[in-house]
Amino acid sequence: MKLFTKGLLLIALPSAIELALLGVVFDMQAQTTAAVERSSDSKQILYQAAALENPVLRQVARVRTGIAAGDPSFMERHAAWVDIGDRLARLEQAVADTSDQAARVQGMREAIDNYRQQALSVAQSLRTGATMTPFATLEGGELPAQVVRFREQLHTFVDEAARLDGERNATLARTRQRQQYALVGAVIGSMLLWAGTAFAFARGIGRRLDVLADNAQRLADGQTLSKPLAGNDEIAALDAALHRTSGLLRIAEQNQAALKVSLQARAAELASVNETLRQETQDNEMFIYSVSHDLRSPLVNMQGFSKELQVSCDELRATVVEAGLPADEHRRLAHVLDGDMQESLGFVRSSVTRAAAIIEALLRISRAGRLEYQWQRVSVGRAVARVVDTLQKRIDERRAVVIVRELPTAWGDPSAIEQVFSQLLSNAINFLDPSRPGHIEIGALDAQQEDSVHSSAPRTRTFFVRDNGLGIPAAYMSKVFRAFQRLHGDVAQGEGVGLALVRRTVERHGGRVWVESAEGAGSTFFVTLPDHPLRH
Repeated sequence: MKLFTKGLLLIALPSAIELALLGVVFDMQAQTTAAVERSSDSKQILYQAAALENPVLRQVARVRTGIAAGDPSFMERHAAWVDIGDRLARLEQAVADTSDQAARVQGMREAIDNYRQQALSVAQSLRTGATMTPFATLEGGELPAQVVRFREQLHTFVDEAARLDGERNATLARTRQRQQYALVGAVIGSMLLWAGTAFAFARGIGRRLDVLADNAQRLADGQTLSKPLAGNDEIAALDAALHRTSGLLRIAEQNQAALKVSLQARAAELASVNETLRQETQDNEMFIYSVSHDLRSPLVNMQGFSKELQVSCDELRATVVEAGLPADEHRRLAHVLDGDMQESLGFVRSSVTRAAAIIEALLRISRAGRLEYQWQRVSVGRAVARVVDTLQKRIDERRAVVIVRELPTAWGDPSAIEQVFSQLLSNAINFLDPSRPGHIEIGALDAQQEDSVHSSAPRTRTFFVRDNGLGIPAAYMSKVFRAFQRLHGDVAQGEGVGLALVRRTVERHGGRVWVESAEGAGSTFFVTLPDHPLRH
């Protein structure tokens, strides 16, 4: 059974019983109200009955006064008789539900009506001058017989009404007492009912919730869960989900342990590979340095020998001129000395120069990996300003415009960072499109652009050098930062190691360099440098 259904039952059953209790309370309230009305009616009847005797006695006094005075006007006051009649009518209406009392009221009405007829007869006799002897006899006693009967009926009526009033008052008291008992019983019953409901909830759902909370805490602490709860409600479903989660966590922990072992083994393997690679890199650098250094001496010798050969050729040419040889021999020797010999010597000198340049590039690459950096906070703006000043002559020759934006500081070696921007700016100047004005911009990405470029490395700043030069073909993009890779060799001189040195320097700073370019539209080189000291 679902929790919603259980909740409805827990609410519906006590509510139905409470409605029954309220019905009893309302019934007792209705009975009390009826008893109060009956008690009030009894008091009103007694009041009306007590108020009947005096008007009748006053009428008797008027009749006797009229007889004594011989004036019929005392007996012709119809308003008094009408008032007495109205009082009797109201009294009769009030006791209509009590037959005995209604009969007594009817008897009083008959007695009053008879006495009224007698009074009217007396008045008629007085007006006609008839004798009053018969009427004097009727009125001679203390009260007329009709009035005596009226008083007897009235006293009996009042006594019965008083008795009924007492009974109704007692009934009202008992009804009110029962009402109080019913109200107290309803309140106590409601409290007991809801207490029982709360106890049932605490014993049923509350206990299950305690088990569920305990299992959740056990799951959080990594302990074994207690046995699953029975039932098909939401609590049981949630407890089953906790048990499934516990099982999945155990499996995940086992997988994590295995993965940790694998990662440790992989880390040890990578450390070994890195150490091997570092050693091989160091060996390669030492090899490059040694080979380059050793090759410089033969090249110097070759350059010297080529100069000596040039001097010897010049001396031989002078000797030939002074010897006065025949024209054919002189022409043949001049052709050898000024033609083949000069061409060969020029080839040797250019080859030696080319080899020397390559060796110098190898030495620069080797030194870039072995150079000790002086780590400090570097003002990139000042470094770029020095680079622009140094290259200003070339900038003016190419009629280019260089715009330097506001640049943040970075952490690194001042000389190395200056060389990076010097190489990038030189590269941009060399490969400007001669068919349009050159435009070069040096700046840094703002915080929002930083997040979109490298959200995983928030402790670096990204700088850029943007130009509107020749651009880089898509097929050549992967070779840009390789050594001795030259594009547009007919446009600019060099050995093709500048961008390789930039990448080597930036990577040693813990950053990276990349390029975005479109052929014919220009290129943008991006460089990330650390904003805080690196952990070595």
